[in-house]
Amino acid sequence: MGLESTIVGMEGDQVTVFRLGGLTVDAIEEALGASVVLMQHSSSNPKSPGMLKSHYAPRKPFRVGELPALIQQAKEENLSFALLTFGKSFENIEFQHDLSPDKVYKEAAYHLFSAMRQLDEAPVDVILAELLPEEGLGRAINDRLRRAAADEKEG
Repeated sequence: MGLESTIVGMEGDQVTVFRLGGLTVDAIEEALGASVVLMQHSSSNPKSPGMLKSHYAPRKPFRVGELPALIQQAKEENLSFALLTFGKSFENIEFQHDLSPDKVYKEAAYHLFSAMRQLDEAPVDVILAELLPEEGLGRAINDRLRRAAADEKEG
């Protein structure tokens, strides 16, 4: 399981990352000795698989942000919820999945999609997730989380 491959190509004479994945931008730049361009997701006509905004969206509404605020909002809306976390767990929350209790990005990337599928099957109204720090594989994981939440924001 885990994140898909990083997709790298050329746009004119510039090396471009079309899809973030298991190989970090930092590692690509280090290997090239130059910076690369990061392609933003597309709403139509993507240049590679997985570039559509809602490509990773679960069936249930998926919200990304600061968990305490998201939990409070769900409670105010009388919604049952599941949590997707990184390096933390919450007491008295039945449905939650910590991608990596030790905050290991590679472990979190490996568990991401299976965790999303498990929580999507839970008997809850909405899935709440927090972003990881924007470094290394955290950037690719956050990309998938934001895409999963795209339908909720647009809906």
